[in-house]
Amino acid sequence: MSFLEYRVKTAPTGISKVFYIHWALILVVTAVAAIGWLMLYSIAGGDLSTWAEPQMKRYALGLALMFAVAFVPIWFWRSMSGMAYAVAMVLLLIVEFFGTVGMGAQRWIDLGFMRLQPSELMKVTLVMMLAAYYDWLDDKRVSRPLWVLIPVLLIVAPTILVLMQPNLGTSIMLVAAGGIVMFAAGVSWWYFAGVFSLVGGGIAAVFTSRGTPWQLLHDYQYKRIDTFLDPSADPLGAGYNIIQAKIALGSGGWAGKGFMQGTQSRLNFLPEKHTDFIFTTLGEEFGFIGAISLLALYALVLVFLLVAAIQNKDRFSQLLIIGVAANFFLYIAVNLSMVMGMAPVVGVPLPMLSYGGSATLVILLAFGFVQSAIVHRPR
Repeated sequence: MSFLEYRVKTAPTGISKVFYIHWALILVVTAVAAIGWLMLYSIAGGDLSTWAEPQMKRYALGLALMFAVAFVPIWFWRSMSGMAYAVAMVLLLIVEFFGTVGMGAQRWIDLGFMRLQPSELMKVTLVMMLAAYYDWLDDKRVSRPLWVLIPVLLIVAPTILVLMQPNLGTSIMLVAAGGIVMFAAGVSWWYFAGVFSLVGGGIAAVFTSRGTPWQLLHDYQYKRIDTFLDPSADPLGAGYNIIQAKIALGSGGWAGKGFMQGTQSRLNFLPEKHTDFIFTTLGEEFGFIGAISLLALYALVLVFLLVAAIQNKDRFSQLLIIGVAANFFLYIAVNLSMVMGMAPVVGVPLPMLSYGGSATLVILLAFGFVQSAIVHRPR
């Protein structure tokens, strides 16, 4: 009996699939989303319809999508990986030529009822494509130069398109998540050492190119780096966001000021308080206890994902779950580093908390693939 036949014969069927769903993962993710609704309600001054209600509807839609994906066998999604990646690439090209512009960037496709951000979708389809590639590739070829070049190109192609939008934060996440999947697949350490050397040289080139005809970043991106290094240099301009975010976080103290009592958010000192900087509102109103409780829930989600990857003996499923976990961790790490002044502001949402449709739906779609891998793993 082949491994595929074994997988098919040992996988649950019909209504019995419900019992194999990772309900604890869903419960924790819903708890995180509920905290987000609470914060959005507070930020809107007690108004449910402004941000909280639309976010609840998006979560309900995403949850339905997650269940729909979960009940489809994981080997079907493996076969669709190439097509999913190609569709995401086409959408990125559509953005480049016909995308909607917002806040100085061209990142969205206007669908009427919502704005779709294809770069968010690429985070998942790239992981799917890499997982399928390494599931197909013989172990002996994983570290051979030709077979390393192919996944590198798969990562670089969408990264260039996302950089052109421009969207530095998502570009970093695509490269980092792709690199983690390659590392988990067994690619030699020497390649990563070479990449880190190139990154060091690239950072030097970025700073050297400033003000020259071949400048590598946009002026506003250099401004973000300047603000990161010294926010007080422009406290009412570029440094305003991060200074106000630090004030909000610090003023929360141990237990916070109380629900709907945050002065920084209620008095509109915090810009983007319902999206990228929503964590600062949580820190101000619920203090260290509230912030660390949220991080504990995030950590629990990551533990569930890593345990699921370890328990699964299917290579595609393992790498897919690891890639989803990597993306989820990067969302958290980049956003929190940004709002706490530990990294430049790059516009990455906090998963399940920040207001927005594309990121929420894509994260729940990714969890649907994880659930499919869990439900249909060989037993």
